Amino acid sequence: MRTAMDLTVTGRVQGVSFRMYAEREAARLGVAGWVRNEPDGSVAIHVEGDEGAVEDFVRWAGDGPSLAHVDHVEARPASDTGGTEFRTRY
Repeated sequence: MRTAMDLTVTGRVQGVSFRMYAEREAARLGVAGWVRNEPDGSVAIHVEGDEGAVEDFVRWAGDGPSLAHVDHVEARPASDTGGTEFRTRY
């Protein structure tokens, strides 16, 4: 079953290659969506795909890459757009 989530990740999450590692993790898990830096210093993510893979991605976002320090992940149900790729948005 497919599902989708919108995430807001806060903490020290910009300037630590969070977007690049999010793309790698999305490819590893086979999920689609996008990631982008926000002006307030957070990272916004839309992730969709197999329910278990999306849950695994959300758990990964709670840790992020090794140089990140994630304070909080807000996860909200979202609409599945049927996407097939995961990309960085600017």
